[in-house]
Amino acid sequence: MIASTSPCPCLSGDTYGSCCGRFHSGETEAPTAERLMRSRYSAFAVGATDYLRRTWHPSTRPDRLDLDPDQRWTGLDILGCMGGGLFEAEGTVEFVAHYVHAGQRDSLREHSRFVREDGRWLYLDAID
Repeated sequence: MIASTSPCPCLSGDTYGSCCGRFHSGETEAPTAERLMRSRYSAFAVGATDYLRRTWHPSTRPDRLDLDPDQRWTGLDILGCMGGGLFEAEGTVEFVAHYVHAGQRDSLREHSRFVREDGRWLYLDAID
């Protein structure tokens, strides 16, 4: 894991404890689709698989989630958001997540869909 005083992996500028760490611990829920997306990126970065599964919609959640220990997440760029606000039930976030694997830099670009159910934002899937 990561110290609560360390910079948050989502690059918000806040510490992990005051940013994504409070979502990972279950202290509170992400209030918007973008905050959920950022917290899920951070969960990949710190290896919080329980959080990733907990915030994945049951209809698309994999039975298992095994993270590659050799993959190091290094940065996140949010390209755009539609919906996903405090009073909305659906939203999308387009982003680029940067990582290093086997000494090679690479990135993952995704346009993700999120839904809010019972007051909680959940990752649904990626839009092609």
